[in-house]
Amino acid sequence: MKLIYFNADYVVNIHDKILHLSGGIYGVKNIGNIDSPLNHIQNDDYYPTFEEKLTHLVFCINKFHGFNDGNKRASIGIGAFFLEVNGLDIIVDKFIIEMENIAVLVADNVIDKDLLQEIIYSLVNEIDYNEALKLKIINALLQLKEEDRPNAEGPEFYKDLW
Repeated sequence: MKLIYFNADYVVNIHDKILHLSGGIYGVKNIGNIDSPLNHIQNDDYYPTFEEKLTHLVFCINKFHGFNDGNKRASIGIGAFFLEVNGLDIIVDKFIIEMENIAVLVADNVIDKDLLQEIIYSLVNEIDYNEALKLKIINALLQLKEEDRPNAEGPEFYKDLW
């Protein structure tokens, strides 16, 4: 399968559309941090599989802050676009839903690039995460301090909201 790649203009447009829908500060902070992964993923010696290319793209957009704001959201949108243009539109919704939480954990250094690659491989190729991968994700979450864990307040948090 010959893959379809795109340039930084597409990435900036996707980012701007996401910010238009969800708010944030527009602008490119460092175009090199956007352009570089787009070029690197085209090198099959470094990234021979589709999943490795997608992982590198999502990871770099998320972590290297090419934009003033919305880097996590952009990493999800650009990953979804890469899936879409390469004929994997059937899993785009699943990818977006799953990556909403994963992108935050990548940005917070809870999920490293290797674990992200396992997650992306599973999203592309499997119906659900296998048990070993689920355990890796749980173990990564357990490394968080109690106060940084999602819903660390538990049900008590919601009692005074009504």
